[in-house]
Amino acid sequence: MRSLFTTLTLITLLTASTTAFAEKPKLDAYDIFGLEYASQPQISPNGEQIVYVRQQMNKMSDRNIGHLWLMDIDGSRHQPLTTGATSASNPRWSPDGSRILYIGRKDSGSQLYVLWLDSGRTAQLTQGPYAPSNPSWSPDGSRIAFNQFVPSEAPRLVKPMKMPEGANWAPTPTVIDRPVFRVDGQGFLPHGQTQRFIISTEGGALRQITEGPYPQNGPAIWTADGEQLIFTSNQREDWELEGNDTELFRLTLTTGQLEALTDRYGPDNSPALSPDGETLAWLGFDDALMSYTNSELYVMSLEDGEPQLLTGDLDRDIDAFEWADNGRSIYISYADYGIGVIERIRLNGDRTRIAEHLGGTTLGRPYASGDFDVGPDGVVFTQTTPQQPGDLFLSNGNRETRLTRLNSQMLQNHQLARVEEFRYPSSHDGLEIQGWFAYPPDYQEGKAYPLILEIHGGPFADYGPRFSMEVQLMAAAGYVVAYINPRGSTSYGADFANKIHHAYPGNDYYDLISGVDMLIERGLVDPDRLYVTGGSGGGVLTAWIIGKTDRFKAAAVVKPVINWTSFVLTGDFTPFFHKYWFPALPWEAPEHYHARSPLALAGNVTTPTMVMTGEADWRTPMWESEQYYQALKLQGIDSVLVRIPEAPHSIAARPSQMATKIAHILAWFEKYP
Repeated sequence: MRSLFTTLTLITLLTASTTAFAEKPKLDAYDIFGLEYASQPQISPNGEQIVYVRQQMNKMSDRNIGHLWLMDIDGSRHQPLTTGATSASNPRWSPDGSRILYIGRKDSGSQLYVLWLDSGRTAQLTQGPYAPSNPSWSPDGSRIAFNQFVPSEAPRLVKPMKMPEGANWAPTPTVIDRPVFRVDGQGFLPHGQTQRFIISTEGGALRQITEGPYPQNGPAIWTADGEQLIFTSNQREDWELEGNDTELFRLTLTTGQLEALTDRYGPDNSPALSPDGETLAWLGFDDALMSYTNSELYVMSLEDGEPQLLTGDLDRDIDAFEWADNGRSIYISYADYGIGVIERIRLNGDRTRIAEHLGGTTLGRPYASGDFDVGPDGVVFTQTTPQQPGDLFLSNGNRETRLTRLNSQMLQNHQLARVEEFRYPSSHDGLEIQGWFAYPPDYQEGKAYPLILEIHGGPFADYGPRFSMEVQLMAAAGYVVAYINPRGSTSYGADFANKIHHAYPGNDYYDLISGVDMLIERGLVDPDRLYVTGGSGGGVLTAWIIGKTDRFKAAAVVKPVINWTSFVLTGDFTPFFHKYWFPALPWEAPEHYHARSPLALAGNVTTPTMVMTGEADWRTPMWESEQYYQALKLQGIDSVLVRIPEAPHSIAARPSQMATKIAHILAWFEKYP
């Protein structure tokens, strides 16, 4: 007979074990490395299989690595096609479905590869220091068109002096003669231009089919006979200053003749031919130099060349489109009130909703994203929820089938934040504003929690009910996390977006603060424990907010613009920003630039503030953050400057960078309980 002590000990151990098993842990920063998501699905020509990119966070290389996976259209026979250190992207089926073309990236660079499905063998088609992009098969599967950079000689003003043998002279000067000479994520640009090439699918020499100074960006599509390519280019002599004014061109491969298919001021891009090769579809708009303009869907017959606008009544920005297999309709994707949707639009303009919650191909913040492809059985797309990154689903408009559960083991064994939508009128003018907030995973009814107001960038972008590791980790730390689409956000129509035209940051302050007040009124939030952060455009608004109020106990201003004059003249796309976001150049309207700069309100700030930016950020360069940090220090404001080594504007692009960004923000807020 057991002793009482033994029995009680056993009961205690069993109870502890059961409690530990029942209480799932909250997410922490290390869980970032366990996340996966699906992207870039492609349905085989016969409609029976799907290849897609399975993205995984590699803990050892600290990189987002993609591998190709294959499955049947019903989700069965799910298996990898590529493994190891090479990251794969941009899969494309050959016309006969026997091969898959993709771009493979190693530490040595990116190249084109072809994989034979019957043998599993792979051939590398290209080599050299410059990465290929936008590959496309010819109709007969014998050739591949793609883009690649071609270097040219850098400009110089003087002939270099001859250095004596064995001497160690200073480096020679760099001469810059282009308005855009440095781009975020790339750094200083080499001299040369992206050109278009063709290569045999059996390898061999490349054939360069374009030349000259004009940019050749985006994919080229083949005509049905395989004798012509259609693509986007900017052939203006002043293309460096008018980069948005692109046209569609048709190139005859045998003669080299280049013919313009469109002619208007504004972008024309993303061409795609109907399955019979007779009708061209593309995206574009008439450019009126507004801060924001919706991309529209156009079609035209290649025979008569008369463009027809299909989405004139939609008032949403078309992100992507695919022809239906029968050529009688087109599938489009766009964000609608913060939700990614897919619709089928007939050539008469009638639309039918096919799927919702497209997204999940970004992990950090809850931005619009997502990929889809069209086959005979419907649409395969990446679907997201606040608790789930992108998984593959199949939809025919009446029924959805889930094909993958990439994070089921990791996320189902953790406590996740519940997300709720809320809407309210702005205190500025009554404009309806939409937002979401996340509860702490262990939320208790009736208890008021500290609030983090997390503000999106862009400014022309939108948040929505999508997975966000940053929101989840902030909620796991015990905060209610509010994220809101103030005026200027996309997915609500062009008028809503352009309420900040030549006015940003404008009246976004009232839209955001009204949301904070509503959560306080509902009893969810402690009014004495308010915190605010945001990145890029969200960094602008964070700095703007603390220049207008002292209600927040601490702020984290991430990769901001602080001085519009210095930003417009030193950001990576100077020809764009001043033209669309301001009424004149800085020296023509200096007070306009100053009045809209957070620097103008720096003297009002009393909030303890952390400023954080990547040291390789050329979109909102480090000197923007340095100006703000020094302005606060000169006034004795408790502040720190956090510099993230090697990070571009995508400050959380690497898993460890995402973790350290969130950790620094939370640590700063915890200093001011």
